Amino acid sequence: MIEIHPVDPQARLIRQAADVVLEGGVIVYPTDSCYALGCAMGNKAGMERIRRIRQLDEQYHLTLVCRDLSEISVYAKVDNTAYRLLKALTPGPYAFLLKATHEVPRRLQHPKRKTVGLRIPDNPICNALLEAVGQPLMSSTLELPGDDHPMSDTFEIRERMMPLVDLVIDGGACSLEPTTVIDLEGDVPRLMRRGRGEVPPGLEE
Repeated sequence: MIEIHPVDPQARLIRQAADVVLEGGVIVYPTDSCYALGCAMGNKAGMERIRRIRQLDEQYHLTLVCRDLSEISVYAKVDNTAYRLLKALTPGPYAFLLKATHEVPRRLQHPKRKTVGLRIPDNPICNALLEAVGQPLMSSTLELPGDDHPMSDTFEIRERMMPLVDLVIDGGACSLEPTTVIDLEGDVPRLMRRGRGEVPPGLEE
């Protein structure tokens, strides 16, 4: 477990965390909503570990956490309507469902809809980590089976997660609310889950 300053992340520690990710590790890290589990996008074994930890089936969208809109456009098909909403709401505590491009491995796509979850967070530690890793993190909210909400207390995270992951980043307390999820696959954006992000006016549920 390493403690990283939540506002001014230490470059040495960010590099240490990035090396764990690039060497195939699964980590716990802070975001602008809540703590998350993450691994490198191409890490198939890491993805399977995250699914086992959270007991998720293949229908559940894991999220690609990206640095910016240009990176999202590599992995998702973004039309003008989707782009305007993405530009208005990012960076921020939102996740978006979009049609995946051929750059996204099939195992990361929803098996029937061929969609992928993407997001651009607004958190200094997370942003620095993404820059150091140089690719999206494959990610899921740190909420264990049977829990009513994501974990936020770093002592609890240490006690429960250290045996299950390769690294825990202590970035201070996070929110207990997950991201707001918006489906941008169809003609009209749809609200899939209310979370930390404010819901834009007129968004259909």
